[in-house]
Amino acid sequence: MEELDRLTTDIVGALKTVYDPEIPCDIYELGLIYKVDIEDDRSINIDMTLTAPGCPVAGEMPGWVQNAVESVPGIGQVNVDMVFDPPWTPERMSDEAKVALNWY
Repeated sequence: MEELDRLTTDIVGALKTVYDPEIPCDIYELGLIYKVDIEDDRSINIDMTLTAPGCPVAGEMPGWVQNAVESVPGIGQVNVDMVFDPPWTPERMSDEAKVALNWY
Protein backbone atom coordinates (compact mmCIF):
# COMPACT_ATOMS: atom_id res chain seq x y z
CA MET A 1 0.00 0.00 0.00
CA GLU A 2 2.86 2.37 0.83
CA GLU A 3 4.44 1.76 -2.58
CA LEU A 4 1.09 2.34 -4.33
CA ASP A 5 0.74 5.68 -2.51
CA ARG A 6 4.27 6.68 -3.56
CA LEU A 7 3.69 5.66 -7.18
CA THR A 8 0.38 7.52 -7.26
CA THR A 9 1.94 10.69 -5.85
CA ASP A 10 4.88 10.47 -8.25
CA ILE A 11 2.64 9.83 -11.27
CA VAL A 12 0.42 12.80 -10.42
CA GLY A 13 3.57 14.91 -10.03
CA ALA A 14 4.78 13.78 -13.45
CA LEU A 15 1.40 14.52 -15.04
CA LYS A 16 1.53 18.03 -13.59
CA THR A 17 4.69 18.72 -15.64
CA VAL A 18 2.72 18.42 -18.90
CA TYR A 19 1.02 21.60 -20.06
CA ASP A 20 -1.46 22.31 -22.80
CA PRO A 21 0.53 24.80 -24.90
CA GLU A 22 -2.52 27.00 -25.44
CA ILE A 23 -3.58 27.13 -21.79
CA PRO A 24 -1.20 28.12 -18.97
CA CYS A 25 -2.20 25.21 -16.74
CA ASP A 26 -1.10 21.60 -16.44
CA ILE A 27 -3.22 18.80 -17.91
CA TYR A 28 -3.90 17.20 -14.53
CA GLU A 29 -5.44 20.34 -13.02
CA LEU A 30 -7.31 20.99 -16.27
CA GLY A 31 -9.05 17.66 -15.78
CA LEU A 32 -7.72 16.11 -18.99
CA ILE A 33 -6.65 12.91 -17.20
CA TYR A 34 -9.68 10.66 -16.88
CA LYS A 35 -8.11 7.48 -15.51
CA VAL A 36 -4.77 6.15 -14.29
CA ASP A 37 -4.56 2.41 -13.61
CA ILE A 38 -1.48 0.96 -11.93
CA GLU A 39 -1.21 -2.76 -12.65
CA ASP A 40 0.52 -5.34 -10.42
CA ASP A 41 3.50 -5.43 -12.81
CA ARG A 42 3.82 -1.62 -12.44
CA SER A 43 2.58 -0.98 -15.97
CA ILE A 44 0.42 2.11 -16.23
CA ASN A 45 -2.71 2.64 -18.34
CA ILE A 46 -3.90 6.21 -18.75
CA ASP A 47 -7.08 7.52 -20.37
CA MET A 48 -6.89 11.19 -21.24
CA THR A 49 -8.71 13.70 -23.39
CA LEU A 50 -8.19 17.14 -24.87
CA THR A 51 -10.05 20.39 -24.35
CA ALA A 52 -11.20 20.05 -27.97
CA PRO A 53 -10.90 17.15 -30.44
CA GLY A 54 -9.27 19.48 -32.99
CA CYS A 55 -6.48 20.48 -30.62
CA PRO A 56 -3.31 21.14 -32.66
CA VAL A 57 -1.18 18.95 -30.34
CA ALA A 58 -3.60 16.00 -30.32
CA GLY A 59 -1.01 13.76 -31.95
CA GLU A 60 1.81 14.83 -29.65
CA MET A 61 0.27 15.15 -26.21
CA PRO A 62 -0.11 11.41 -25.49
CA GLY A 63 3.62 11.04 -26.10
CA TRP A 64 4.35 13.91 -23.71
CA VAL A 65 2.22 12.19 -21.07
CA GLN A 66 3.88 8.83 -21.69
CA ASN A 67 7.38 10.34 -21.44
CA ALA A 68 6.53 12.20 -18.24
CA VAL A 69 5.11 9.12 -16.51
CA GLU A 70 7.93 6.87 -17.74
CA SER A 71 10.34 9.14 -15.86
CA VAL A 72 8.86 7.97 -12.53
CA PRO A 73 11.18 5.45 -10.83
CA GLY A 74 9.72 1.95 -10.57
CA ILE A 75 7.25 2.34 -13.43
CA GLY A 76 6.91 -0.30 -16.12
CA GLN A 77 5.33 0.13 -19.53
CA VAL A 78 3.09 3.19 -19.95
CA ASN A 79 0.10 3.13 -22.29
CA VAL A 80 -1.82 6.36 -23.00
CA ASP A 81 -5.20 6.22 -24.71
CA MET A 82 -6.95 9.29 -26.06
CA VAL A 83 -10.68 9.23 -25.29
CA PHE A 84 -13.43 11.72 -26.03
CA ASP A 85 -16.29 10.21 -24.05
CA PRO A 86 -17.32 11.94 -21.93
CA PRO A 87 -16.32 15.16 -23.66
CA TRP A 88 -14.18 17.53 -21.61
CA THR A 89 -15.94 20.52 -20.09
CA PRO A 90 -14.58 23.34 -17.90
CA GLU A 91 -16.36 21.79 -14.92
CA ARG A 92 -13.60 19.14 -14.88
CA MET A 93 -10.99 21.76 -13.93
CA SER A 94 -9.72 21.84 -10.37
CA ASP A 95 -10.15 24.96 -8.26
CA GLU A 96 -6.41 25.56 -8.75
CA ALA A 97 -6.87 25.62 -12.54
CA LYS A 98 -9.91 27.88 -12.27
CA VAL A 99 -7.96 30.38 -10.17
CA ALA A 100 -4.96 30.25 -12.53
CA LEU A 101 -7.22 30.93 -15.49
CA ASN A 102 -9.42 33.55 -13.73
CA TRP A 103 -12.40 31.29 -14.35
CA TYR A 104 -14.32 32.54 -11.30
